[in-house]
Amino acid sequence: MRSRILRLLTFSLIPALLQAQTNSGELRLKVLDPQGLPAKVTVRLRSDANEYQNALVTSESGELTARRLPFGLYEIRIVQEGFGTYVASVEIHSALPAERIIHLSLAPVTSSVTVTDGTTLLDPDRAGSVEELGTETIQTRTASLPGRSLQDLVNSQPGWSYEGNAVLHPRGSEYQTQFVVDGIPLTDNRSPGFAPEIQADDVESMSIYTAGFPAEFGRKLGGVVEVNTFEDAKPGVHGQAGLSGGSFDTAGALAQVQYSSGKNTFGVSASGNASSHYLNPVVPENFTNTGTTGDYAVRYERDLTPADRLSLAIRHSFSRFEIPNDHLQQLAGQLQNGANAETMGIASYQHIFSPNVIADFRGMIRDTSSQLDSNHLSTPIIAFQRNWFREGYFKGSLSIHRGRHEFKAGLESDNLFLHEDFRDTISDPAQFDPGTPLSFSFLGTRPDLEQSAFVQDVLRLGRWTLSTGLRWDHYQLLVSQNAVSPRLTVSRYFPSFGLVTHVSYDRVFQTPSFENILLSSSPAVASLNPQVLRLPVQPSLGNDFEAGLSKAFFNQVRVDLSVYRRQAHNYADDDQLLNTGVSFPIAFRDASIYGAEGKLDLPNWRGLSGFVSYSYMLGRAQFPVTGGLFLGDDARNAITQLTGSFPISQDQRNLVRTRFRYQLQPRLWLAAGLESESGLPFEFAGTESDAVAAFGQPMVNRVNFERGRVRPQLSIDASAGAEILRTDRLTMRLQADVRNLNNRLNVIDFNGLFSAVAIGPPRCFLLRLATAF
Repeated sequence: MRSRILRLLTFSLIPALLQAQTNSGELRLKVLDPQGLPAKVTVRLRSDANEYQNALVTSESGELTARRLPFGLYEIRIVQEGFGTYVASVEIHSALPAERIIHLSLAPVTSSVTVTDGTTLLDPDRAGSVEELGTETIQTRTASLPGRSLQDLVNSQPGWSYEGNAVLHPRGSEYQTQFVVDGIPLTDNRSPGFAPEIQADDVESMSIYTAGFPAEFGRKLGGVVEVNTFEDAKPGVHGQAGLSGGSFDTAGALAQVQYSSGKNTFGVSASGNASSHYLNPVVPENFTNTGTTGDYAVRYERDLTPADRLSLAIRHSFSRFEIPNDHLQQLAGQLQNGANAETMGIASYQHIFSPNVIADFRGMIRDTSSQLDSNHLSTPIIAFQRNWFREGYFKGSLSIHRGRHEFKAGLESDNLFLHEDFRDTISDPAQFDPGTPLSFSFLGTRPDLEQSAFVQDVLRLGRWTLSTGLRWDHYQLLVSQNAVSPRLTVSRYFPSFGLVTHVSYDRVFQTPSFENILLSSSPAVASLNPQVLRLPVQPSLGNDFEAGLSKAFFNQVRVDLSVYRRQAHNYADDDQLLNTGVSFPIAFRDASIYGAEGKLDLPNWRGLSGFVSYSYMLGRAQFPVTGGLFLGDDARNAITQLTGSFPISQDQRNLVRTRFRYQLQPRLWLAAGLESESGLPFEFAGTESDAVAAFGQPMVNRVNFERGRVRPQLSIDASAGAEILRTDRLTMRLQADVRNLNNRLNVIDFNGLFSAVAIGPPRCFLLRLATAF
């Protein structure tokens, strides 16, 4: 164990990484008084399009640096006693730092430098649609049960939906979401049952993509979520602490401290959570569903010179939980326990060669493990799993600003060393085909080697913006494949209408999920049912198209509309092993998905802020299926369904979300929202009486066997927040949330060939106390 930690610490000292977000920049300001001397003032930065607001204080030399700013248009505002108000706009569209020298005037003269019409609600140069979530949205979000706070934030955006256990599905994709955390892509399943939580309280800002992907993004392109956990350095000690609790014996605590002095910034954080409602239960009684999580992190950043920056981070996190039982399993006395653990080291290095050229390198090494244990009373199968992998990731890139161009090129290497250990014993042979072996075991190891290279350019021609890119990928695990993926996005700004239009095309090459991929494609699986041919799960190839617009009204409201179509060959999905939580990658021959989305954003109007969104999606996939581990009736269905089409498991036709917050007083606010879903498809192998025996009549009443769809869902939430203490050094906020205020039994998934069972939580109450210092 000690040697493993030493190797991890050694690797984390290798220079790598540029900034927390790939498509972000930096603003460097120097503020001078009327005599040309440095001025120590408060500078307020704001971008409504990026949900960004921050107040930074210049140093004694009049300088400050705002880092990790998502690309967009920002307002600079300085209101300081004795000086005239200064207002200006600045565009951040390059990884290269933008530098400004500000000359203040004496009061009451007002100095104003205007680049646009004064609004930051639209980014006229944005090539494509990106959802930005800022600090205020994250801090005042509706509270989540442990394990899913970050996923809940992502799922609040149009185009995203849940299946059970907070598995995110962007525009119908299954397990094709990547989280880019502080510049490092994590392509494994990050839902509560598969990986430890990345807590929303650790996050400063997020950028969420579902189309118009830059060429540097690859491998998992259903959706990309860029997460920035770094806070802009402020002199001295500052941080936050929090306590939370509520229904289902839920409790949590967190603490974060950051110290900045001169060129050095050091931070530590720790958190822990517990609940008796960790995963989505399969029956309303919420049998066997306790869970605990923990997280510890250390970070260090140093400006070696004005042109060189080094960042280091080490993080360890874990989760331990029970697998929920249905009625029959609870009656039998089943108890299944799962656990996940992750340790990672990240390092970064950035060097500015000139005002127009910047290079960055980033790297990571991590160990990730997952396990499942079952007691001898588990039914119909007693399953055990011990999986783990070690990953080494490296990326180097070069960004060049030349005239109207923003060029970027880079190389990427990601190597995983997979270890799978699975075994099971059938405890109820009546539920399986005659001749199915009563026990089965598998032990496998194999490297997953992936390399890529990319080049991309953003060209601005007046009111046109053209983003082009080309990416090459090599994938080698069970199969060896190469792919070239062109990307193109074109946008046009119409200032007289306050309108930005855009169209995009993405060629995508998506590698399969690697959870249990060695077992799902192993010839050994044929011993369970010799009629099923097991083929290696192939990478998915697809063509994604989108067209959309963003329109500002009265400089207060923004409306985003888009239509899209996705076509995929070897469409990636997964299947669950009965109700164990063990997942296996599969692929269907083809899939076609299309839909439309709309969102109305109100950043702030007389104390009112919020959004309302609507998503429509229809998706169908074509048989046959490869991969997976099918037993009993599932195996017979997989054999016979070799042709034809069916609705994909994420075929959510209509989805409406809204949340609005009203500032009653400077220190008191109220919020309310709702989520309405039309219901997912299902295919139950048994009879309705079988479903009643396993899940109960209330559950069966919430599904429509004639239509093969879950009945519509509706959940209403309400929140209240108050600032109970404010001093120069300390702020305390209290927030109370009620989820599913209408207390509706919302069935998310129902048992079928390619899905498990999951229901949403009933009415629950959650309370958070947050302290910032």
